[in-house]
Amino acid sequence: MTKKAIISSCLLGEICRYDGKTKQVYEVIDAFSEYEIIPFCPEAPLFGTPRERISVIRINGENTIVTDETQEDVTKKLENEINRFIEKNPHADAIILKSKSPSCGLGTTPILNEQKELIKYGDGIAAQILSNLFPHAKIVDEIEVTKLYNIKNCFCALL
Repeated sequence: MTKKAIISSCLLGEICRYDGKTKQVYEVIDAFSEYEIIPFCPEAPLFGTPRERISVIRINGENTIVTDETQEDVTKKLENEINRFIEKNPHADAIILKSKSPSCGLGTTPILNEQKELIKYGDGIAAQILSNLFPHAKIVDEIEVTKLYNIKNCFCALL
């Protein structure tokens, strides 16, 4: 049975970021070449590319995803999109997410207060949901994959 890896689409070279660009990382692509790759971007299907930037804002003790210019709360939309993706893709051996992303950041996402000041770094909304629903999958970001790839020359062997 082939192992499956959910990977942030921008890391695979897809043009799906808010700024209409990609963040392709060749080490990620190479490290998971023997896996069935499942591209993942919860933002592009909902908001298009390019799109208004979003941020994680802490409001009344809860992380809320808000558009930067129009101040629209898009938390529920993103939660629904992420859950739809998981329903279609219920199994993964590894999950590789984009660092610093309000959706996919894993401990690297800026969490802001209502004045848009940095409170701390934490997980993006998708990282939180995926971590809860895939407890047995190895979940890392591209920075960790690149480090391990360069040290071991094959991240796959570590899974």
